[in-house]
Amino acid sequence: MSPRVKGAVLGLSAAALFGISAPVAKLLLPSSTPLVLASLLYLGGGLGLTCLEGLRRLRPSGAPAREARLGRKDVPPLLGVILCGGILGPVLMLVGLQRLSGVAASLLLNLEGPFTILLALLVFGEHLGRAGALAAGFVLAGASVLGFQEGELHGDVLGVLALAGACLSWAVDNNLTQRLSLKDPLALVRIKALGSGTCTLVVAWLTSQPFPIGRVWGSALVLGFASYGLSIVLDAYALRLLGAAREAAYFATAPFVGALVAVPLLGERLRPLDLLAGALMAMGVVLLLRERHGHVHTHAALEHEHLHVHDAHHQHAHPPGTNPTEPHSHPHQHAPLTHDHPHVSDLHHRHKH
Repeated sequence: MSPRVKGAVLGLSAAALFGISAPVAKLLLPSSTPLVLASLLYLGGGLGLTCLEGLRRLRPSGAPAREARLGRKDVPPLLGVILCGGILGPVLMLVGLQRLSGVAASLLLNLEGPFTILLALLVFGEHLGRAGALAAGFVLAGASVLGFQEGELHGDVLGVLALAGACLSWAVDNNLTQRLSLKDPLALVRIKALGSGTCTLVVAWLTSQPFPIGRVWGSALVLGFASYGLSIVLDAYALRLLGAAREAAYFATAPFVGALVAVPLLGERLRPLDLLAGALMAMGVVLLLRERHGHVHTHAALEHEHLHVHDAHHQHAHPPGTNPTEPHSHPHQHAPLTHDHPHVSDLHHRHKH
């Protein structure tokens, strides 16, 4: 399986796990508040991944460390991920939801995908050609159609700015996570989820929001492990392979999965608009899978650490005891290299077009 296809499978799987959270969380909301529930979902993801980390450490002694560890240089972007994704995003969303109608809020929440793509292209040096942009456009159009509801469209400027700010915060979170995706995704998402969940829980406590009974806590923690833990780990791997712009398009399919799950779980029916949204998203995913991008490009000299195997991009000396025939991680240098092959805008391919 090529990295491009593998990234697509991981991205769509992450979207499916995350999409499940919406209808299930809807069952839990009558017993909680959005901010408290968000904190429990994050904490469920973090605690579940902590258990997985403990199991991983039980591997036989002498087994090689597969992924690169987070270091001091990773602290600033990691703090940015927690601040934007775990504090600013949820707080601004709550402010916006209180000042806007449901229709306006549903439409504005679709801005996360476009904001993620724009930041990836304009700030973080990714590239998305015409075919990729067209494919992403189909998926995002499907998300907009899916979120359309009948009803009044009203609100105020502060509510619009707050909800747009929430989407921008999550877009920054997505791009910073992509910058960190070469490090151990399990450790990255565990810290992100625990930090975000703790901060959100403190905000809920400071604003005197009521806390649910124990049964709701348990359900939210289990849901969080699947939708805010495993899902975001898969998403981090997809970000590593695809870049933030393409992954944003795949992840935008999550609401359609939620709509499908809501049919048996909540007794809802699929509208003709939902089927149209699904068709647009499917067309976008197919176009992304068929996209090909290749040309002569130059890699600048680079030094970093991540899990890798020997390929055209990784030709270097190894420290004693390293088996270069197996996936391994250690600090290494990339010499300048000019060649031509199909690629996407991962962290090894940020060049001019």
